[in-house]
Amino acid sequence: MNIENKVIAITGASSGIGEATALRLAEHGARLALGARRTDRLDALAAQIRERGGEVIVQSLDVTRREQVEAFIGNTVAAYGRLDVLVNNAGVMPLSRMTDLKVDEWERTVDVNLKGVLFGIGAALPVMQTQQAGHIVNVSSVAGRHVYPLAAVYCASKFAVHALSEGLRQESQFLRVTIISPGAVASELTSTISDPAMKKEVDEVFRKDLLPADAIARAIAYAIGQPDDVDVNELVVRPTLQAY
Repeated sequence: MNIENKVIAITGASSGIGEATALRLAEHGARLALGARRTDRLDALAAQIRERGGEVIVQSLDVTRREQVEAFIGNTVAAYGRLDVLVNNAGVMPLSRMTDLKVDEWERTVDVNLKGVLFGIGAALPVMQTQQAGHIVNVSSVAGRHVYPLAAVYCASKFAVHALSEGLRQESQFLRVTIISPGAVASELTSTISDPAMKKEVDEVFRKDLLPADAIARAIAYAIGQPDDVDVNELVVRPTLQAY
C-alpha cells in the first residue's frame, strides 16, 4: 500500500477509531503524529507503536482550541519535515431531544465536530498547498447522510462535514479529500450522552450490532493507500446487520 513513510497526523487518537487507525497505519510504516486530550492514553499508545518499531510523536490536543490545532500541525511538520495526511477524527455525540434544550451540548457538538475539522483543515492546508500534495481524511458518520431522532444537532454537524469536504475537494486539485462515514462502531461516543436513560436507550436500540474500530481503520488505510492519482471521495462502512 502507498502508506510507508507517509507523515500522518490523527486527531482524537487516544481511543476508538483514532487509536485503531494509528495502530493500523503504523503497521504499514507510516510516521505518525497523534493528538488527543487524554495524554496518558496517547503515551501508552505511542509506547505500543514504538515497541513494534514504529515512529510516532504525541501531543495534548483539544480540537476546539484553534491555537492547539495549529501547534499540532506545526510540530508535526517540525518533526518530520512535511505533512502527507491529516485524519480529522475527533468527535462527540451528546444525543438529546431538541425539546430538552441542551444548548451547551449543541455548542460543544458544533465546536468539536465541525469547528475542530475546520481548524484542522485551516492548519494543514497551507502546508499541503506549499507541497502541492496532501490528503485530508474527515471522519463523518452515516448521520451525515440521514437524520435520526435524538440526533438532530449531531446529524447537522456531520452533514456540514460532508459539505465542506466536498467543497474542499472541488476547489483543490492538488489535494485528495476523503469522507469516512461509519455506521455503528464500538467506541466511546455514547459516553458523551448526559442522560443515563437516553444513553441506555441508544445503546440498546441503535447500537446492538457494532463494528470493531479496526474496520474503520482498514477503510481509512485503504483510502490513504491508493496511488496518488486516485482520490477515494467517500466510504460508507456499516455493520452488515445495520439497516439504517
